[in-house]
Amino acid sequence: MSGTIVDNILRQSGSIAATPAGLSWQDVVTASTATVEAGKGYWINTTSNACTITLPDSAEAGDNIVIVDYARTWGTNAVTLDSNGLNFQGNDDSYTVEYTTDGQSVNLVYSDSTKGWIPLEDDVVADEPVAPPTQKGLFAFGNTGSIVSLKNLLGSNGVIAADVAGVGTAREWLSAATYGGDKAIFAYGTTGSVTNLSNLVNNSGVVASDVSGVGTSRRQLAAASYSAGNDKAVFAFGTTGSLVNVKNLVSNLGVVSADVTGVGTARSYLTAAGYGVGLALFAFGYTGSYVNTRNLVNNVGVIASDASGAGTIRGSTNGVRYGTDTAIFAYGSNSGGKLNLSNLVNNVGVVAADVSGVGTARSGLAASSYGGDKAAYAYGTTGSVVSLKNLVNNSGVVAADVTGVGTARANLAAAGYSASA
Repeated sequence: MSGTIVDNILRQSGSIAATPAGLSWQDVVTASTATVEAGKGYWINTTSNACTITLPDSAEAGDNIVIVDYARTWGTNAVTLDSNGLNFQGNDDSYTVEYTTDGQSVNLVYSDSTKGWIPLEDDVVADEPVAPPTQKGLFAFGNTGSIVSLKNLLGSNGVIAADVAGVGTAREWLSAATYGGDKAIFAYGTTGSVTNLSNLVNNSGVVASDVSGVGTSRRQLAAASYSAGNDKAVFAFGTTGSLVNVKNLVSNLGVVSADVTGVGTARSYLTAAGYGVGLALFAFGYTGSYVNTRNLVNNVGVIASDASGAGTIRGSTNGVRYGTDTAIFAYGSNSGGKLNLSNLVNNVGVVAADVSGVGTARSGLAASSYGGDKAAYAYGTTGSVVSLKNLVNNSGVVAADVTGVGTARANLAAAGYSASA
């Protein structure tokens, strides 16, 4: 028998098997193929691609191999086992053996030539670490009648601070999201011409200087956090003057990736929010007419095809996470005018029916999480720009208007930052 033996286990047959603790663990596998050996353990990272694993072409009773989902991505990019001429659970190697569950690990032991490799265990780790929620927020940029470079910090108590000017190039119709667990990024928009500028925000709420060249210049797009640790972000859709269905992923270091095209129906004036564990949802918008299209985003940033029925058709609305794993979309406008309705989103991405009468009807506002499990909507236009906020409690109830929260403006963006209150 091959393999290192640490804590030997005497089976009923009297044979001794190596335990996973005694395996020689190998470097993380990121390739699309790998050949494995008995007596070894393998971390299989399928973040970027599926992986086919070739088992040894000969084995002895008790030979042991363990494979583990390194990044909890087997549900997106599966692992396939090639038994390489030997049987697998009594079936020859013409059968397909595939593992497709996030967080799975497989402990294989070789029995004999009849049954071959048998999974001693194929466990799933259902629970995973949950990133601490953001405690503070930041509203920035927008249009007061002219395009501005303003920010207003949102405290963990839901209070919006006074204006701070000069936080990067003035622009409107941009979007923002949390990244890195406790930081934020504002990107894209228009200065009068569409831009591909971004500004990182540190975990103290300081907005960094402009970075240019982050994908296709556009405006009226949306952004949300995603990934198991809620430490990455995705910007998608918008208009360059023509509607686009482009996405740009943001790493946990705030680096914006190149364009990826073809991610659902091209549209502008949409919104997005995180929900569940590491998931996100883009919804609503304008394709030439207002729509209630939605697109789910999985925990590796893949945007799903269109689905319809996310409440009243509208644009210029805003979405935000609240509670521990839920979201809310609220306000906006359509051909009937400004709206004061909301739609809650549960932890599997189902959008609930409209709730009406949630504060002053308006569009072009922004929203941020705060206080760990709450949210705030602020600013916007009723036809004239306003300085209003509406807090959302951890049950998704939208409170009455509070006025006078900084300079009235619309077409701004907001995001949560800081894991400390």
